[in-house]
Amino acid sequence: MTQLDEQEEVPVSQATGKPLTTRGQATRRRLLEAAEEVFADAGYHEASIVRITERAGIGLGTFYLYFDSKQTIFEALVLDLNSRVRQAMSTAMEGARDRMEAERLGFEGFFRFTAEHPALYRVVREAELVSPETMREHYARIVAGYREGLTAAQHDGEIDAELDPEVTAWALMGIGELIGMRYVLWERDAGGQAPQAIDPAVLDAAMRVIDGALRRGPRHDAADKTTGSDEEA
Repeated sequence: MTQLDEQEEVPVSQATGKPLTTRGQATRRRLLEAAEEVFADAGYHEASIVRITERAGIGLGTFYLYFDSKQTIFEALVLDLNSRVRQAMSTAMEGARDRMEAERLGFEGFFRFTAEHPALYRVVREAELVSPETMREHYARIVAGYREGLTAAQHDGEIDAELDPEVTAWALMGIGELIGMRYVLWERDAGGQAPQAIDPAVLDAAMRVIDGALRRGPRHDAADKTTGSDEEA
């Protein structure tokens, strides 16, 4: 689907504004992992800093060395999930022989990440109300890498040169998000576990749609056809 194509920033301490040490980054990671679980279980409004620190096994005072509020850690979590899902897709796409194979592998990587991190959906959807700017940043980062990959594929003659890479990136991202919701999140077993991989038949069906959209050659609209008919007459 996309590629991780920018250098991630080194996180800084909320208290000092300085880059975190290796130990500090590990502590921040524990807080983000705990926040992922708490926000997924309780939702933003029912979650609390106390619940997050208890889940992380970290003192309440230590929390404020890394984040200054519940909203701050929520926003950091959105971007952290974004970074990890893009990395998962980028890794899955390594070694792809062409764009269509890269699309399939990228979708598979996304669906695996979704199964392992169902919080991605709830957190991003809640961000629409809690922090709209962060939600838009989440999608914009995915589209940026996607657009670059599609543009390169057009230059290589692998997909339709008439496609608008920006619009196409948003359309394909929408396909992946909704297919993942329907066939991964909603396919949980009695114990609440999502399938580890999407049904191959579902992925095949989605890829037929995508293949048809990306490979289709030059098109003529209804006006062109009408003009052509008149000229022939």
